[in-house]
Amino acid sequence: MKDPVYLDYNATARIRPQVIDLVTKVMGEVGNASSVHSFGRNAHKYVEDARAQVAALVNVRRAQVIFNSGATEGLNTILCGYKDKRVLISAIEHPAVLESAPQAEKIPVTPDGIIDLEAFKTMLTDGDPPALVAVMLVNSEIGVIQPVKEIAALAHDAGALVLCDAVQAAGRIPVDFKGLDVDFMVLSGHKMAGPQGVGALVFREGLQLPKFMCGGGQESRQRAGTHNTAGIAGMGLAAQLAAENLPAYGEITKLRDALESEIRAITNRAVIYGENAPRVGNTSNIGLTGVSAQTQLMNLDLEGFAVSSGSACSSGAWKTSHVLTAMGADEEAAKSALRISLGWATTSAEIDAFIGAYKKMVERLAT
Repeated sequence: MKDPVYLDYNATARIRPQVIDLVTKVMGEVGNASSVHSFGRNAHKYVEDARAQVAALVNVRRAQVIFNSGATEGLNTILCGYKDKRVLISAIEHPAVLESAPQAEKIPVTPDGIIDLEAFKTMLTDGDPPALVAVMLVNSEIGVIQPVKEIAALAHDAGALVLCDAVQAAGRIPVDFKGLDVDFMVLSGHKMAGPQGVGALVFREGLQLPKFMCGGGQESRQRAGTHNTAGIAGMGLAAQLAAENLPAYGEITKLRDALESEIRAITNRAVIYGENAPRVGNTSNIGLTGVSAQTQLMNLDLEGFAVSSGSACSSGAWKTSHVLTAMGADEEAAKSALRISLGWATTSAEIDAFIGAYKKMVERLAT
């Protein structure tokens, strides 16, 4: 049996070997980063080195980076502090935003998956001013890049703060916290080829952060709990490597573009969501009219290819993608979409093999 091909980097990126080596090394050492003896100081150095690496990735000072368990925690931390206030979120946010702010009003998006700025302007002036606006920089399902800088300017003019989920952007496009002019940003280690279970919350200096984890005085008393030293060290190195390898990301874009071109040649039933909008170079969301994503996934998995669905699978029930329906896709179309996401280890041979498997699937299921 041939080796399986991993094309689901938006779910979790394949971890870089250098990161594995560092995490393994740190896990073999002992020391609590809050302890004052030499073992603790050594662990503390790993944490602070990583803080500098993450800060450099998004152009902030080290003091603006708070480590946590991941982006979901970061989003919950901020949004739970605004439960009793008016909050606006884009209609295509991650479930961690949707579930953390059930009272939030949803900003519509265009058929290309970009936030409708005219509708957003109206919402800002309709009723009481919002306290917070949450918008992701890159959507995880379709890869579309949002005009966050423009959104932030409009939000600030209305007196609102801005929370930006930059999880799918870090390592794929330049992410400049200052340039975007946002107030809060979340990052996740495993999306940038680092370890799972570690992330960062970045904040504008001078702002008071809500507290989500109470206890000890870790992370400048902003996030209690013993440091995940090995995970934090791994995230720091992953952030450094992500920044260093940004210039090479164009090669991934070429692979993605070739994949989409070949799929269009295979069938005229393919629908590429967000193709007319600015996108990160690794993501394709492709619908195959008349064939459910679940059927496609099972067929491709049997052929040795790991991709994911534009729909979320929860408790065994396949649900229609809220992202695609917000873009205007009907339920049947939304349930036919696959997300193919590439990464640093993806090769042209893997893409060629995937195209062959996709063609075989189309000939069997969509004729």
